[in-house]
Amino acid sequence: MITDSLEWLQTLADATRVRLLAVLSQQELSVGELCSILQMPQSTVSRHLKVLSADGWVEHRRDGTNQLYSTTAERWSSSREHLWSWVVGQQENSATVLQDQARLRQVLAQRSRSEAFFRSAADEWDRLRVELFGSQLDAFILAASLAADAVVAELGCGSAPLAQLVSPYVRQVIAVDNSTSMLAAARQRLSGLDNVVIQQASLTELPLEDQSVDVAWLVMVLPYVESPELVLSESTRILKRSAPLVVVDLVPHDRQAYRQEMGHVRLGVAEDELSRWLDGAGMRLSKYHPLPPDPSAKGPALFAAVGHRV
Repeated sequence: MITDSLEWLQTLADATRVRLLAVLSQQELSVGELCSILQMPQSTVSRHLKVLSADGWVEHRRDGTNQLYSTTAERWSSSREHLWSWVVGQQENSATVLQDQARLRQVLAQRSRSEAFFRSAADEWDRLRVELFGSQLDAFILAASLAADAVVAELGCGSAPLAQLVSPYVRQVIAVDNSTSMLAAARQRLSGLDNVVIQQASLTELPLEDQSVDVAWLVMVLPYVESPELVLSESTRILKRSAPLVVVDLVPHDRQAYRQEMGHVRLGVAEDELSRWLDGAGMRLSKYHPLPPDPSAKGPALFAAVGHRV
């Protein structure tokens, strides 16, 4: 017991550790909150928490990405309780302790406001997120996740929305389409983007070198092409080994009017059909996911698929 008491005294001989225990005796707190209360850097706070934890004064648990700390007072022996009561009694009216208490109240008030906001906004968060930050936020996040040295190809680019989205984040974007009108719109959209190359060409004869592209996209393309196997074979040729081909298109549907209104030669693409075409092109279908319906969308359902060279 004497040995324990000496270790406790050594631990509590540091004023920072006493301050930490004083606020933790009132509230479970994260490291970030403790830094705000004590006005100290995280490295300092974490170092002292480690000492307190090793000596049995505090414990921690994970809550999402946070580590939350609290005292172990409910398991303290009477000797430990008496020592702590004496130590804290020596400082309870000091200016430092009073400031810590004031900052603790501020931290808890801010936490209450944040929790109240998310409780009230949870059901409306998706709508609120779009209203505050726009509907393309997630797209920009994904675009910024691409490798900075990547060469990407938007095949059948139309007006090239993907090329515009990703161009700030990659080394080069190649936008290919066979339509003069579509490429005119693409050139207008992509004006001033130095790392975008616009090519007019058939998707069955791409003006690109073998294995020169890190990722290629075919978005709403396959319903328009007579020979999807040839398009996929050309896509395979330009992709680097193990590079992905991302296909987003319509699932099979019965909207016959699309043949006349939109020039579709097929009414959607089935998963087994796409898998067979990819096999014939030297690729394998590695992912296929129906996309969740957008309540505001009026068209047929979509799928997103990924193929890789074998």
